[in-house]
Amino acid sequence: MGRKEIQETEMLSAEVEQDMANLFQALSNPTRIKILYLLKQQSLTVTEISNRLEVSQSAVSHQLRELKLARLVRNQKQGREMIYRLDDDHVHQIFHMAIEHVKEIYNYE
Repeated sequence: MGRKEIQETEMLSAEVEQDMANLFQALSNPTRIKILYLLKQQSLTVTEISNRLEVSQSAVSHQLRELKLARLVRNQKQGREMIYRLDDDHVHQIFHMAIEHVKEIYNYE
């Protein structure tokens, strides 16, 4: 029996590939994962994130900048404070699915 003909498949554009790589790169830092996990639960200020993670405010601000560039978080000024939250429902879903995937493949819980 001969080899079946390989069907041509559609590929992502170079721009989408690069943006996907940037997204996964943004998710590859443990501190950013902790920040996203906190923001998945509630909106917080830099000070609140810093206190909960016991990390300097400048380190948190740097990581939030990276997350904003990846469009994973957004901020909104409330009075004199900047409140951070996950960008949209897609980010909640991506993050939730990643957690569930890791728990399942490594038999957590």
